[in-house]
Amino acid sequence: AINLVYLLTFDNDVHEALSFTVVLLVASIPLAMEIVTTTTLAIGSKELAKHGAIVTKLSAIEDFAGMSILCSDKTGTLTLNQMALQEDSSIVYNDTESVESVLVMAALATKWNEPPRDALDRLTLGAVNRELLEPYTQNDYLPFDPQIKRTESTVTNGTTGETFKVSKGAPHVILKLAAANNSAMQQRVEDDVAKLGSRGIRSLAVARTDRSGEFQMMGLLTFLDPPRSDTKETIKEANRYGIKVKMITGDHLLIARNTAFQLDMGDDIKKADVLPLLDPETKEAPADLVKDYGAICIESDGFAQVYPEHKYLIIQTLKEMGYTVGMTGDGVNDAPALKKADVGIAVSGATDAARAAADIVLTQEGLSAIVHSIVVAREIFQRISNFITYRIAATLQLLFFFFIAIIAFHPSDYTQPPADALEDGETWPDFFHMPVLMLMLITLLNDGTMVSIAYDYAEASPTPNKWNLRVLFVVSSVLGAVSCFSSLILLHGLLNSWDPDGMIQRLGMDGVQYGEIIAALYLKVSVSDFLTLFSARTGRFFFWKVPPGKYLMLGCAIALGLSSALSIFWPDSNPDETLTEGLHGNLGLFVFVWVYCLVFWLVQDLCKVLTFRFLEKINFNGISSPTVADPDAVAVGVKPELEMQVQTDVV
Repeated sequence: AINLVYLLTFDNDVHEALSFTVVLLVASIPLAMEIVTTTTLAIGSKELAKHGAIVTKLSAIEDFAGMSILCSDKTGTLTLNQMALQEDSSIVYNDTESVESVLVMAALATKWNEPPRDALDRLTLGAVNRELLEPYTQNDYLPFDPQIKRTESTVTNGTTGETFKVSKGAPHVILKLAAANNSAMQQRVEDDVAKLGSRGIRSLAVARTDRSGEFQMMGLLTFLDPPRSDTKETIKEANRYGIKVKMITGDHLLIARNTAFQLDMGDDIKKADVLPLLDPETKEAPADLVKDYGAICIESDGFAQVYPEHKYLIIQTLKEMGYTVGMTGDGVNDAPALKKADVGIAVSGATDAARAAADIVLTQEGLSAIVHSIVVAREIFQRISNFITYRIAATLQLLFFFFIAIIAFHPSDYTQPPADALEDGETWPDFFHMPVLMLMLITLLNDGTMVSIAYDYAEASPTPNKWNLRVLFVVSSVLGAVSCFSSLILLHGLLNSWDPDGMIQRLGMDGVQYGEIIAALYLKVSVSDFLTLFSARTGRFFFWKVPPGKYLMLGCAIALGLSSALSIFWPDSNPDETLTEGLHGNLGLFVFVWVYCLVFWLVQDLCKVLTFRFLEKINFNGISSPTVADPDAVAVGVKPELEMQVQTDVV
């Protein structure tokens, strides 16, 4: 608006003033930002798919890059989910029974004539002698429910005509069913489960009703589900990237602790009875989750014997504390927690309901696919952050250069060329501005080749990424200010080139015609604009620390090559009544502008590094604050507003 008023005041050509102002306004709007960011995310999602992670929505990549806590299920994610029955360690509680007969009862608690519904059914039906099931007829069946954690069948023995119920499930659940009034049996089973759990052996309890209809404990079928060979190293790698992995499992506490011990996940595994539950009537979460349960959720290494609502409330608590939380799941019961998490991850083989609720669907088994995908997501985040930093800097340079140039620099006030040196006898104008076509070319060439940044090489941040817009804007402003300042110095030097005491003539160069000044400034703005990207893309490091990708270099070569060619071969013309001519008759000036741009690019990069060091020293807007899960912050009652913090490599 100020530019428009100024131009209208000193120039009667309303059309010219409006054209220049509108194009300057359009050039300063980052039109390519949405295209570049969407393209980068889309190409990044294709790269994630190669690592076994299918993204259901592009915005999930940003959350994936910023994830600081991963709540992982145990079975199938941390372990192989290949259960093997251990007959030598199975326990029978009735002298008239055997391991084989207990296994038959367990098989009767399934839909044995149908494909296995879960891993435990697969384990049971894979080990039993199916011929022993032929006499039985199933009258009724209660499928597994995560709330009751058992299955139950009503069957009839065709040989004896006896009808009874049989149930299999978690030991602590079957105990309440079969030994509620038998303290001796209850103590015996609990001791056996504890001994087995200390050895990492899982157990499946089996009970059946007697003639009076009362459930009686039959025995414990034991099995192993060993950790994956790569899980331990994968968890270490996740920790190195600032991600805290917490085990959330429905298995017995001792089994969870044993698995955590084997995987070096810590020994602070708690039972679910320390966690909150939803209100039984309103189904709402407790009012003070962070105050009452925040310390437990963040300090614990995991939780055992949990129900689906526990998972949901753990996620909600951690999110309210300011962390970006990921959750893995595979079943229908996991869907609410997957939906609640910042990054819901449906593991390989998950149900349709879990996939629908998840942000990312894994096609490979295990935790390694998640960690590899996080690294890729952080690289994608880095590319987008680099582009936004560059685009803000380029916009500020363009906008403020022309704003200041129009108002503060009046070519007619400078020393004019001698009358015999004036081309076509024209005098220099009262104010400086560039032809609209040149402004459009600067925007089209530089923004048009920015799509190549989607293929740029980027290094993943060692800690979770978060946007720190204040830091990003400060750094962008410094980059833009150096470019703008150097352009203004060059403009002043070229306008003053006919002064014997001016910069140009002191450097041994001849005076520059006004049309050549326009072409030289076009080249300067174009080159500085693109060189700014190479400084912005390396964050707090010098530009040579992170090598650019080949496609970005190709885009750079195209943009700079075309801009250089246009500045040299621009025909002598008068667009927008502005005398313009190429530098083909003054190649020395062309070389000088290029060298000038490179020198100030080094100055620009140095200023950027120094700015980062200063911001880190004063911890501006939390730039030096950690973005990893910090239990100590909760222990002293400090809420770590991690969503507002950013690791310094982000910008």
